[in-house]
Amino acid sequence: MRKPLAAAALAALALVAGTAAAQDKPVAMKLSSWVPAQHALNPALQAWAESIKKASNGTISYTLFPGEQLGKAFDHYDMARDGISDFSYVNPGYQPGRFPVFAASSLPFMVSNAKAGSAAIDAWYRQYAAKEMKDVHFCFAFAHDPGALHSRKKVVLPTEIKGMKIRPATSTIGQMVTTLGGTNVQSSAPEARDMLERGVAEAITFPWGSLILFGIDKVVKYHMDVPLYVTPFVWVMNNDKYNAMSAAQKKVIDDHCTSEWAEKIGSAWADFEIAGRAKIAAEAGHEVYKLTPEQLKAWRDAVAPVENQWADGVKKAGGDPKQVLDSFKQTLGKYKSAL
Repeated sequence: MRKPLAAAALAALALVAGTAAAQDKPVAMKLSSWVPAQHALNPALQAWAESIKKASNGTISYTLFPGEQLGKAFDHYDMARDGISDFSYVNPGYQPGRFPVFAASSLPFMVSNAKAGSAAIDAWYRQYAAKEMKDVHFCFAFAHDPGALHSRKKVVLPTEIKGMKIRPATSTIGQMVTTLGGTNVQSSAPEARDMLERGVAEAITFPWGSLILFGIDKVVKYHMDVPLYVTPFVWVMNNDKYNAMSAAQKKVIDDHCTSEWAEKIGSAWADFEIAGRAKIAAEAGHEVYKLTPEQLKAWRDAVAPVENQWADGVKKAGGDPKQVLDSFKQTLGKYKSAL
């Protein structure tokens, strides 16, 4: 008798679960991405959202707004905080000093790739996100494939940065530019080509495929083929939107806010960026050049003070920079993505 009773109980539970799912209120999500519609990131975000839609039995739907339709790239964290968007694609490095712990992931010569590297950054940052990004519901962190220095004149040694005007990818790379005697010119990625065309900036740190997408390859011709840095990003949600969901819907979101999903998002983009290097190398008038071991050592030595500046920022925010950096390096090693 026990087996039929157990089967009946399971059937009843399944019926209740199915009824509960059917009774979940429909939730429409606004996803905001500031990169152009044709960027490789957007299909990855759509695949993520489609997976959520399926897992929620269609109760969670979405609309993706690319190309700064809902607001400027600089504003995307606050847009998620304020409910202008329900999910925002954020470059925390656009706001120097606001997220000092997260900035560790953009220190020079740290991350070797964006695939396992994205999972590593996400796994590491989860211990800090609730405090440092408390205004939003943290979903995951990821990075683009390592970017390089692209300029209007050939740059081989770090001493040649002195006096140059450079658009840095993040606030941490901005500190590197300042340390080397250059001047930072702030702009979001969509505004960068115009800055370079007008001569407001002479060089830029940028990933390879996106250089073509944003048309920046039309104004810079020299490309240092060194994995200088990655730009880390976060995908964050409006707190009120998350809290208003049913328990079943929250679980669907939680199941899609993982290091595994961070790697999926980072991998889709990485393939696009990697392909860009070969395209640029094949373009007429472009020079893609390697550094000698001696030149590379000169760069590593020259940017070492950037780590000290980063540490000062973490201390001011009440953090322990040694613990943060040791944890980051250990996680990179675990995921085989250290440079």
